[in-house]
Amino acid sequence: MTDRPDVQADDSGPPPEGSPTGRWSLLRWFASSATLNVPQAASPVAFALLTLGLTGDASQGAALILVMTLAQVLGAVPITRLGRNVAAARYLQLLVSIRTIALVLMAALAFFGIPFVWLFVCAAIAGSVNGAAFGYLRSILNSLTSTAGLPRALGIAATLGEVTFVLSPVIASGLGSISPTFGILALAALGFVPCLIVPHVASVHGEKVQPARTSVLTPAVGLWLLCATVGGAVVASIEIGAVALALKFGYEPALAIMFTVPLCIASISGGIWVSVFNRRLSRPVVVLLLLLMAVGATLAASGLSLATTIVGAVVIGSVIAPLGTYYSLTLDTLVLPEKRAEVFALLRTGNAVGVIFASSVLTAFSITAALGAVAASMFATALLVAAASLPKR
Repeated sequence: MTDRPDVQADDSGPPPEGSPTGRWSLLRWFASSATLNVPQAASPVAFALLTLGLTGDASQGAALILVMTLAQVLGAVPITRLGRNVAAARYLQLLVSIRTIALVLMAALAFFGIPFVWLFVCAAIAGSVNGAAFGYLRSILNSLTSTAGLPRALGIAATLGEVTFVLSPVIASGLGSISPTFGILALAALGFVPCLIVPHVASVHGEKVQPARTSVLTPAVGLWLLCATVGGAVVASIEIGAVALALKFGYEPALAIMFTVPLCIASISGGIWVSVFNRRLSRPVVVLLLLLMAVGATLAASGLSLATTIVGAVVIGSVIAPLGTYYSLTLDTLVLPEKRAEVFALLRTGNAVGVIFASSVLTAFSITAALGAVAASMFATALLVAAASLPKR
């Protein structure tokens, strides 16, 4: 199996004439990309504060997150396909509007004391459009920059995304401490920003297209979706298990930031490196980075010392952006242009499945066992990619 696509991308040159190219459009896309992730990044803290005020049990917030994530997994492909004959920017605006309405309704229901079960309905509606929204936003990028500029653009987007995931929980915590419902409204407002500023690109959809006869889930596509899923599980095991790691080493739960902050800083650094390097990685380098992620998870699982665990988190974080950029660039060339939004939605869904897997393993087993499981999975995945990379006779 190689990266050679069955269908060549149609954007190897400069962006087509008539599309809103230029620095300003690209800046608007970056801002849209960063703010699109705010509700997902802030919701764990915002939902926990909301349910704590309503029921006295913050763990119900995790249940809302689970419902939102499951809805994203189930809705990614069908909701993406519904928009195949609509201009990408218009459909993205519709999806973001649906999510915003669901979050505002959630805040209103909580404020007026409506039965708690309806909050799950709102969370499911808000989550169901997340994968499709990401897929359409990513597909727009192809018409805003040339193929040569894609690695840099994706590196910048990855860097901004990590900043979003660092700052959003802090904002949610600060605003939620004033009023939990106000915190939900704030993240809904920030998440609505793409609806206002996303560039409209005439060359992405907008015309009637026939569904492709070939399936998106080819073996080549499936390989990189698997990598994204396992990688998502590795990262989530550190982020979700950070409190357990702090307790394991005899520290207060609040010091879980000893693991999450280095992970995020390393990830931001990796995004900057991708932006400066602006090159597509070779397959051997990708295999090496996959093995490095597995080594990082192994160091964190070993429990030898606090230092080795932090080093493991840094190693994991440093390869997130380069690998994510490679997956996006590769999937870009493996599907028909009209299927890009769908495959990018699947890419985001793969990360969500990894989070679900990590959460399940952490719930059923100890943090050490969970990290060991995701490390073994990543080693196996790296070997699979290496085997697929071998030249065929």
